[in-house]
This record gives sequence, C-alpha cells and structure tokens, in this order.
Amino acid sequence: MNQRNVLVLFGGCSPEHEISKESAGAVMSVLSRHNVIPVYITRTGKWLLYDGKLDGIQGIDWEKFGTPAILSPDRVNRGLLRIVGDKVKTIPVDVVIPALHGPNGEDGTIQGLCELAGIPYVGSGVVASAVAMDKAVAKLVAKSLDIPHGDFLVFDRASIHADMDGVLKKIRYKLGYPCFVKPNEGGSSIGIAKVSNKKELTSAIETAMKLSSRVMVEKAVAGREIEVGILGIGSSAKVSIPGEIIADGEFYDYEAKYEKPGSQTIVPADIPDDIIAEIQKYALEIFRAIDCRGLARADFFVTEEGKVLFNEINTVPGFTKISLFAKVWEASGVPWQELVEMLIEMAMLNE
Repeated sequence: MNQRNVLVLFGGCSPEHEISKESAGAVMSVLSRHNVIPVYITRTGKWLLYDGKLDGIQGIDWEKFGTPAILSPDRVNRGLLRIVGDKVKTIPVDVVIPALHGPNGEDGTIQGLCELAGIPYVGSGVVASAVAMDKAVAKLVAKSLDIPHGDFLVFDRASIHADMDGVLKKIRYKLGYPCFVKPNEGGSSIGIAKVSNKKELTSAIETAMKLSSRVMVEKAVAGREIEVGILGIGSSAKVSIPGEIIADGEFYDYEAKYEKPGSQTIVPADIPDDIIAEIQKYALEIFRAIDCRGLARADFFVTEEGKVLFNEINTVPGFTKISLFAKVWEASGVPWQELVEMLIEMAMLNE
C-alpha cells in the first residue's frame, strides 16, 4: 500500500471543536504507515502545523508549539504553506482528512477549499456536505424519495425576530408539545432541547438561533434510535449492520452523548430483519440521492409500531474508535485501521 502525505485537519471554528480533536487523535493513531501532517485550527480560525510527537494531542499547547500554515488553493504548487517569519515552504499533500465536525468543517466549506486546491479529500463533496448539514433540506430530499420522517417546521432568524408570538402559535398548533428544538445546521446534539411549554420553547429557540441561521422544531417521536454507517461511492456503497443508542437521560443530547457514563451503544441493534432491511434501503437511497461519497452515518427512529422514520444523515460522523460509526463497521467485518485506509483510497479515486 502506498505511503501518502496525509493532512489531518481538526479543531475548527465550531461548537464541536473538542469532539473534532478526539476524532483526529483516533484517526492519526492508525496512520503510522503514512506521513501525517497534523494541522490544528483554533477556535478563532488560526491554522497551526505541529511537528512534534502526536501522542495525546488533547494536551499539546498548539499556540506555543504550532507553526502558522495554510492550505494553498494554487493547483500548480499544491500543498500546505508553512510560514516561518518571512519564509514560506510548501509541504506536498496527497490527501486531506477533514476530521472537522459542524460548521466550517462538514458543511462544504473545507471541501470547497480542497476542490480549489485540487487535492483529494476524504468524504463527500461540497453539495452533499451542505445538504446533509442542513437538516431541513435533507428531510425535504427524504420526502422527495418517499422516505418517512417526523413532522417538522423551520424558521429563519428574521421570521422569529419579526413575529415570535406567531412562530410559537404555529409550533403549538402544527406540532404540539412536547417537541424538539435544534439548530438547523449543527451536530453533536449541541443546542438541542426537548420542550413542553411556551416558556421552554421560547428559551430553546433563542438558544438555537445563536448556533444556526435557522431553527428546526420537530414533533416528538416515541421510538428507538437506530443508526447505520455507509461506506463507498455511488452504486458500490454498502450499509453496515445497525446499532442502537440508549441515552442516559430523557434524550441523547450532548451531555448524554459525551459526559454521562450510563449512555450505551448496542451493536448489533436487536430489531427484526425486515426493519433492518428497510433502514438499510432508506440509508442507501438518501446517501446516493445527495451524492455522498466515502462515508456517512444515517440516523433513524423506530416507533413502537415498527414504523421507520428518517432523522438525519451525517457526512462526517464521529471518527473515534468508540464512535458508533466505527463500532457498526467493526461488527460488520471492517476493523478501524482498515476502515481509515479504505477512506483514503476512496478519496484518491477522485484525484
């Protein structure tokens, strides 16, 4: 297998900054056969290249030991520009792994920069990344494919500021209580709230508006949370066995996901074969419809009556060895290191 110069981007200007660091650490731990180029993006957007040992990246003082560097959009001298004083050195890059979650990472922005630079990168392209990041648009795509999903409403900031009372009334009559409020463009369950009255709804909308240009409100669904991973490109894409999320709390919010030890992931999920087949079918349909490539995770609800409802698709799922994406693929016969190598090779097909 060819040795590559692999640029790993992580951190970033996103509420999911810390999760990105965890993902990057797990990815870089299995890249020993490659030349790893780690670039940390600070919360303010500064890019820093690190030349030291990569053990325990959470504890590295990037501001002290990192060197300014940026990805050049110049396709002739493509690579990473390392900046030391008034000197600039180009470091060749074969492939980029954007281990970035949330805005400015999985929404098509970094992907667009890689496209300008003419450098292959792991994961979906600009359009698929942007569509998957926009929860409302992804559900509209699902609707066009006749994939069932829960009822929802979306409001932009202008509408909310102009007529909050009207927004609250529409939610009450169209969706009722309880309902979920979330940033329309976000991940890692940050900013999501389950609300049961007008006061809670108002507060949740105001919180979500700080994290996204639009706010999604969904009718509460009583059901099990089932997720599958997708790997491949186009007609060659395959779906993993399913896993189930059991939250230590009322729902799987950020705290339940990352801070409560009682939350569990069960792989494989104990659900009937016909429901597994339905979930896998829907996952592939939406993966292909928005032109995803490389990898994605598709999330569903399964109600007590056995009805499958699409929730969302994530083009940069958690990359850690304990993330459900890695677990369902390991249980499907693809161990972590092989999984990362497959993603690199798929990215190189687009060179």
